[in-house]
Amino acid sequence: RSHPPLRGFTLPGSGPSRPRQLASERVTQGGGRGEGKHWSGEMKCLLAKRLLRGALKASRSGAAAGGNPLLPVSSSSRQFAVAASLAQVQAETVNFSRQGPGVSYYLNWALAGRGVLVKDKAFHNMNSSELQMHGAKTEESLSGLPIHVRGNAVGGASQISKAQFGKLLKQVTTHISSVSNVFVQDGAIGLSSKCDAKVRVISDNPSAALLLSNLIWKTPARAVSHDPSPLTVYIATSISPSTGEILDLGSQESNGFLAVDIERSSLIVCGKAFADAGGIKDALAALAAPVISARGGLPVSARPLAFGDSLILLFAFEDTIKSYTDLQENLISADAGVVLSPHGAVPLFQTGVVGAPNMLKSPASAIFASADCSGVLPSVAKLSPGQAAYHFLAGYQDGKFVPTYSSSPSPINPLELAKALLSHLKDGKIPSFLINVNDGGRPIAGKDLAKIVKSTISRDIPESSLGSPLDPKVGELKGRYKSFLSSKFQKIPMEFTF
Repeated sequence: RSHPPLRGFTLPGSGPSRPRQLASERVTQGGGRGEGKHWSGEMKCLLAKRLLRGALKASRSGAAAGGNPLLPVSSSSRQFAVAASLAQVQAETVNFSRQGPGVSYYLNWALAGRGVLVKDKAFHNMNSSELQMHGAKTEESLSGLPIHVRGNAVGGASQISKAQFGKLLKQVTTHISSVSNVFVQDGAIGLSSKCDAKVRVISDNPSAALLLSNLIWKTPARAVSHDPSPLTVYIATSISPSTGEILDLGSQESNGFLAVDIERSSLIVCGKAFADAGGIKDALAALAAPVISARGGLPVSARPLAFGDSLILLFAFEDTIKSYTDLQENLISADAGVVLSPHGAVPLFQTGVVGAPNMLKSPASAIFASADCSGVLPSVAKLSPGQAAYHFLAGYQDGKFVPTYSSSPSPINPLELAKALLSHLKDGKIPSFLINVNDGGRPIAGKDLAKIVKSTISRDIPESSLGSPLDPKVGELKGRYKSFLSSKFQKIPMEFTF
């Protein structure tokens, strides 16, 4: 109510339905009919700023009242529908005369909804060559940077508070708003549009935008803007290193850091942390998990293998994958991240494999690679769905347990993930097998492992049980499984068996 109506707008009940002409529109050049003079760049800039200020003020008022401060705005690239929420009226449509490279009123408006006010230009969905023309280059890769998580997450991550993330987000959006060029890349996590998570990357650096664009899957135009729950990645490479003090990091993270807020569906990347591709993927996988699950997908730490037209899901640890080069030529993706759904199985991130086979198909089998030098676990055994879920939940590796074969942060409880996997295996009638890659302390040969994996397609696997119940070693290993799982999880389903 403190803002008077903008010139050129007609509020409902205050005049004719068509917007009044601005004086600059009534001036003609050379007396020609229909040759109205375009608005000046200064006038367009002034109007755009007025619109953005009003939107931000309204969003802050909504947040103070308990509403969502990031309200979605629907518009075309040449038109804005401006909602005057304080007056409970809607303004008429304003036609902007023209836009150009780096200048999109629709994009600027959308970025303003995420707290970023474009200072000069915002470049949207540039390809690799275009980003390189703006200075993008390949940076030296980093690894092992810690991920700071706010929200209910399980796995290797340090916790931060709501206030810390909020303060950090404000500094990062203010910083991105201060740079001349902003680079925006849209994409998705998960190849299937039916159960993926759309993501928008907002960066102050073309190199960071290039790296992220090579990780996330491409999406159709406006797929992100039309999605009800997109993820947002804020990248501030040139922000002051002292920003880490908000998270009580001091100077220990000289290369930058990653901060995730599960509830806000937001990832903040500061400094050189964008060069840690592994950390970026882990953070994005954690953010995407609730969205993918809500859409009927199951994000699991498995690797897809291709044998002819058949697809196999391999649950194995990083060390196992690196040890068997014979399997690597069949890997569709070296990353441990797959979305399993009734429509098939697809990788979370781009594979980088040219001519990779179609992933949208049901797996021919699921293999759970374990390591047991005691000789209790056989070299290979067929599993029931309940057994497969049990060994997936345990993630046994020569005396150590890594539930669900993943130590990365995840907002999904491992037991719930195992229950969901059980349902997918049963509904999809996917045969499951356990392979002991360290049978009796003798690592299985690479060629033999590849042969066993391939034989699961035809199910030409000799019958073998998981040890004799009368063997004391079997009882001891079963006891270790039960002791660990009961200490971590409550009410394990009866169908889950060793």
